Amino acid sequence: MLVLLDRDGVINEDLPHGVTCLEEFRFIPGAPEALAALTRAGFSVAVVTNQSGVAKNLLTQETLESIHRYMCEQVEKAGGRIDALYICTDHPDRPTSRRKPAPGMLHEALMDFGATAAATPYIGDACRDMEAATAAGCPAILVRTGKGHFTLNKGLPGGVQPRAVVEDCTAAAHYVIRHFRQGAPE
Repeated sequence: MLVLLDRDGVINEDLPHGVTCLEEFRFIPGAPEALAALTRAGFSVAVVTNQSGVAKNLLTQETLESIHRYMCEQVEKAGGRIDALYICTDHPDRPTSRRKPAPGMLHEALMDFGATAAATPYIGDACRDMEAATAAGCPAILVRTGKGHFTLNKGLPGGVQPRAVVEDCTAAAHYVIRHFRQGAPE
């Protein structure tokens, strides 16, 4: 069983310019414990994130790696595990098929874990997350944290409909455990 999550706005606070240094990385309350709950329930956890700040020279690859090391360490301290990170550093003006809303990174994760799209939820806060999940065939779960409220107020394009809308990462984890624990959506 695999669950995919966006990073900024889902696991950590989203900033207008993005998280550009370790000091700016702040977990959304309860997120490490939510990932630990998913781990205890038998899910593999993969983070799928656009990080164009590297291409925009707002942070270095090394800084991004240190942020991710810290994130993984804190999740481990909470009793959880992040099994894989899928990171796209493409500039938004020059996207590849990996940059969300394209589904490339989701396809990579599904292939790497031997997972079925229909049984693999994707938790995100932005329209591009919902679009990527829909394009990959994954059930989308929209959190209200990060860009979630804006995404709900603005509306989603036709054909893009989250399976569920929940308050935050904690509520999303509970939803996933309740509805996807057996590896197939209920």
